[in-house]
Amino acid sequence: MRKVTTIHPPAGLPWATACVLLAMATVVAAAASAQAAQAPGRVLAQQATREKSLWITSDHARHEALKQPFASGPQVTQACLSCHNQAALQFHKTIHWTWMDPSTAQSAQLGKGGLSINNFCVNIQSNEARCTSCHAGYGWKDKNFDFSDQSRVDCLVCHEHTGTYKKYPAGAGNPVSAPTLITGNGKTYLPPDYNKVAQSVSRPSRKNCGTCHFSGGGGDGVKHGDLDASLFKPNKALDVHMGLDGQNFDCVRCHSTSLHHIAGRVYATPAATERKSLIEDDLTSKITCESCHSDAPHKNHAKANDHTDRVACQTCHIPAFARVNPTKMWWDWSKAGKKKDGKPIALKDELGKPAYMTKKGEFRWARNVKPEYYWYNGSIRHVTVKDKIDPSRPVPLSEPVGTPNDPNARIFPFKVHRGKLPYDKVNKTLTIIHLFPKTKDDKAAYWKGYDWAKAIQYGMDYAGLPYSGEFDWVETSYVFPTTHMVAPRENVVACGECHTASGSRLAGITGVYMPGRDNIRWLDAIGWLAAAGALAGVLLHGLTRLFTPMLQNKDGRKEKSSC
Repeated sequence: MRKVTTIHPPAGLPWATACVLLAMATVVAAAASAQAAQAPGRVLAQQATREKSLWITSDHARHEALKQPFASGPQVTQACLSCHNQAALQFHKTIHWTWMDPSTAQSAQLGKGGLSINNFCVNIQSNEARCTSCHAGYGWKDKNFDFSDQSRVDCLVCHEHTGTYKKYPAGAGNPVSAPTLITGNGKTYLPPDYNKVAQSVSRPSRKNCGTCHFSGGGGDGVKHGDLDASLFKPNKALDVHMGLDGQNFDCVRCHSTSLHHIAGRVYATPAATERKSLIEDDLTSKITCESCHSDAPHKNHAKANDHTDRVACQTCHIPAFARVNPTKMWWDWSKAGKKKDGKPIALKDELGKPAYMTKKGEFRWARNVKPEYYWYNGSIRHVTVKDKIDPSRPVPLSEPVGTPNDPNARIFPFKVHRGKLPYDKVNKTLTIIHLFPKTKDDKAAYWKGYDWAKAIQYGMDYAGLPYSGEFDWVETSYVFPTTHMVAPRENVVACGECHTASGSRLAGITGVYMPGRDNIRWLDAIGWLAAAGALAGVLLHGLTRLFTPMLQNKDGRKEKSSC
């Protein structure tokens, strides 16, 4: 009988092999990390962010024009224009000045400076003095504002770096000229030290941008779920680009400028018409993810690279918005006006945010919100107060443009804010509400007289629009593309959160087949038959291997015994 000899490897070899493999993996990971740190454009980005002195060519504290006594903002602007003599003319053509979409016909009046409607404070018409506290200009208190006056441009609100320059909330974009107390919150506004402020100017900082954009709609995190005060000093876990322990980018690192036009979407106008990387064109805008990361940002042959033609980077890399501070998700104006003992009511929710205010109605807030997903090509369709609506269903005041067949469309994450607004029952249009009183005795303003009929009539008359005098309430929605609060790669959306038949994040996305989420019966049947056949083949093969030696041994014993 032949003896079978089993050869055993040295006992230490598996452990040695494991150690070698671990060491190799460590070296490869370190090399990959070093390569990522030196990725195209990253070094320049870090220099622009962390070594700002490399880009500064003038010390404004030494300019004689900025040492003269100033009594107002427009006087500072005139001093700025003595050197930067094209700046105001450039700025006059931007959305930050006009509050209108510059790429849409003027007759459409698309923009919050025109006839667009949102479901926050609705429209600025007849409310200019309050709304324009976030306008980069001075004195826009009514429809007679002179948009051609260069001295009305507010250079300081975007460029000062002292952090002391404040516009008065109801001052039509002007700071106060004497200490002024706000009786509602007890806060006192002080006149700026114009010399100190003017001599501090530099490139816009996160503080400059966030002062308005983090608190749009009347408070922190009200509008944009991915923009709030938590981004003034975020950590990397909240946003890998803006985190102080991450890249520490300012807003203008991505929202770059050209002739004072700041890169970004403007109502119906996409942020970028082409998806180019800086490797392809070093003059391309830096506003898209592809600008720095290209359309294949993952390792070679990684499956994730196959998604970028249909799925936006943000869809995977922003698993939730409002991850630190809550954001407003619902605003019901129809509930406004309630009082207790003749006095206004103010209630807060479990998050410490306003749940009800007599002057504004009912609110709902949320934190760590999962986005809603839509096909999106970079353009958003907006409703104006002139457009006919169908009050029998929720009215989309803004909605993403894009279809599965649109080559420029991607599956994109959005915050969707919902609420109720008044509409004209006869004309089937939305309405403009006069909210902010122009004088102490302005009873037509809702925040003074609490009379909806008067407030709507005044607002529509002010805008020169027809109004039947009859109103009711309609539910509305308003969308915000989610592009900030980019999570670290270890916290991205897991594959199984979308590729699942139950509770998929992309359950509402149509026009595309998603493995795991979708099924085709005949294809599934073929797949299951193939799997069953493969399993049967494996079992048959295994059983054959198991029983054949047994049969051979049995036959061998019989043959031996017969001898």
